[in-house]
Amino acid sequence: MTDIPYSVHPLSDVQTTEIGAGTRIWQYVVVLPGARIGRECNICSHCFIESEVSIGDRVTIKSGVQVWNGITLEDGVMVGPNVSFTNDRHPRSGNRGFRLERTVVARDASIGAGAVLLPGLRIGAGATVGAGAVVTRDVPDGATVVGNPARIIGEAQP
Repeated sequence: MTDIPYSVHPLSDVQTTEIGAGTRIWQYVVVLPGARIGRECNICSHCFIESEVSIGDRVTIKSGVQVWNGITLEDGVMVGPNVSFTNDRHPRSGNRGFRLERTVVARDASIGAGAVLLPGLRIGAGATVGAGAVVTRDVPDGATVVGNPARIIGEAQP
């Protein structure tokens, strides 16, 4: 662990102060007040992080990812480019009946580029979600899932 302060690119809009030492936030990132980001994270360009988000230590979020309210990324998680998280099972414009559904991506899990995660799921510790997968149900610890809908094809590679 390092004790150096975090860094934020001057072309980003970071409104939270809850950021751990050694974290790097690149250009064109928006982080809303209340979001919690751990130590030694790498938040790549063109990301959006909403208020009720918890990001653990040593998390990488590649470009083009939006992390909505109710999403938790535990320590060591890797989120590939253009992954789509969701938190509303029945989205509608001006939805007065909105019911937040929380998603947890457990420690050391990896989410491949362009994957889509429906709301209210748990991606297990050490699991791998393949690129382009559409995850509609929980993924067990250590499993590898691919396809639409995502199906288990084996165990995650180290």
